[in-house]
Amino acid sequence: MAAGGAEEQRRRLGRVSALSVYRRAAGAGRLERRRRGTPLPAGGKRAKARPRRGGAGSGGPEPEAPLPPPSAAAPPSRVERAKAQPRRGEAGGGGPEPEVPPQPPPSAAAPPSRVERAKAPAGSPEAKRRGGPRPAGEGGGVVGLLRRLGRLEDSRQRAAELFGWLVAPVAPGEFLGRHWERAPLLLRRGDPGYYAGLFSTADFDAALQGGEVHFGTHLDVTSYAEGVRETHNPSGRALPAVVWDFYQNGCSLRLLSPQAFSPTVWHFLSILQEHFGSMVGANTYLTPPGTQGFAPHYDDIEAFVLQLEGKKHWRVYSPRTDAEVLPQFSSANLTQAELGEPMLETVLEAGDLLYFPRGFIHQGDCLPDAHSLHITVSSYQRNSWGDLLEKLLPAALQMALEEDVEYRQGLPMDYLRYMGVANSDAVDTRRTAFMEKVQTLVKKLIDYAPIDAAVDQRAKSFLHDCLPPVLTQSEKAQSVYGFPARWQGGGPCDVDILITKDTEVRLLRHGIVRLCNEEAGVMLYYTTENSRVYHKEEPKFLEIDPEYTDSIEFLLSSYPNHVSVDTLPCETLEDKISLATLLFEKGILTTKKPLVQV
Repeated sequence: MAAGGAEEQRRRLGRVSALSVYRRAAGAGRLERRRRGTPLPAGGKRAKARPRRGGAGSGGPEPEAPLPPPSAAAPPSRVERAKAQPRRGEAGGGGPEPEVPPQPPPSAAAPPSRVERAKAPAGSPEAKRRGGPRPAGEGGGVVGLLRRLGRLEDSRQRAAELFGWLVAPVAPGEFLGRHWERAPLLLRRGDPGYYAGLFSTADFDAALQGGEVHFGTHLDVTSYAEGVRETHNPSGRALPAVVWDFYQNGCSLRLLSPQAFSPTVWHFLSILQEHFGSMVGANTYLTPPGTQGFAPHYDDIEAFVLQLEGKKHWRVYSPRTDAEVLPQFSSANLTQAELGEPMLETVLEAGDLLYFPRGFIHQGDCLPDAHSLHITVSSYQRNSWGDLLEKLLPAALQMALEEDVEYRQGLPMDYLRYMGVANSDAVDTRRTAFMEKVQTLVKKLIDYAPIDAAVDQRAKSFLHDCLPPVLTQSEKAQSVYGFPARWQGGGPCDVDILITKDTEVRLLRHGIVRLCNEEAGVMLYYTTENSRVYHKEEPKFLEIDPEYTDSIEFLLSSYPNHVSVDTLPCETLEDKISLATLLFEKGILTTKKPLVQV
């Protein structure tokens, strides 16, 4: 049936789309605030002395950008649009990897900060960083890359290699020197399969089919037309029929925290987070052809836009004022009249990358001939010197008050007569003395500043944000997660964890633990039991005896080498075995050889 005939039939039957139903219930003029990444928690002290389990690291900073279409040709729509707009559901249906002809970017003068790279020559260092020749049977794309990284012994090296692949062919040092927190970077790779296997419209659909996606919590339905940004989230579960109906009627779909639904995205982000030393989050954006899902805005995160399928037209604008350079918080939705001219305008195609620092205004819209699917990888939300000082200065003042009587001495009885805004222009020797006294006390604060303790508290917050590690097959076999305890022959079998003085152990990853001295005692925070959903649970930690701290530090300094349990600097062999067993049971330690041969 022709499209026009189908429309007429739906009108006669009185059927309406999910979008029009939402607008009738919520009001066509309803505007909803864009979802923003929750600022990283301050990470206060915990008073409990027992191990706690708290999930972390699967959401957070959410740069906004539209997303791509479903992985199957869209059937005739069962709905009609509530607004008089042309239908866009039939165009750009395509499979998980739609074929997109190359299209030149709109004509715009390239600013000095813009960097474009052509495909690296085969055999060059850049090509090797991007993957290079692959051993037979290993597989390519992101899955093959992650498999190759898994063979590296040191998790820090894995993280550095993955970051190098992300910004290739630009060298990491060049990226950090010229672009990080400074200027956008555009990479045209000419390789549609560069991100193959990371995430696709088929994966998007599989997440919906799994039945665990809920509107608002995991999925946002958005639109931006005629300067109006709307969110159309119904309540409850995001059923495929409803979601794809929204999409077919021109709405963008933002999947929040795709790492909760995609093992590959989880694996990818869990490695990168160790490189940044800050939470790495992600959202995926699927946008129908010819539409835009979000208003212009800037974010409070460093954003890496990875174009997975189709193509998208992007415009990026410099911060308008000094106050918008590296902002602490994201902006409200902006109007086109507030923007000026873009400093970068381009069309991203599959395999391309666009990076922009926090504070750079951006907007993306789909061209009429193709959908767009991209994933935005983000980091460095609330991870500035100022954020560190927010923890450090109150602690320094508290310590100064406790230890230095000068901070506890009373203010002059008459200071209200010559201090304050009303007296700011007065020439008074008492004002001069007062200001000098304040400056002296502020300068002395550095002597009381517990800098290392404040850094440990930020590290504690970071570990709460972290995704749990993804284990290779060999790591699983050598950890508690591969321990063969089971029910067999009428009872439990292979239950005992027999660690001896000769057992060789090491940390599973370098960045999975952090020692913190707190009022309640010495706490060991760790990530192995975190959730893939951001802050789903409380932080995980163990309270340990102070005499064990040297052993934890020894394990950290020995990584990635294995050490025998007997070399741990504990007082007795019993203590050594007890500590090693506890850490093994929490997934923090692995053994050089499986404890039980199956």
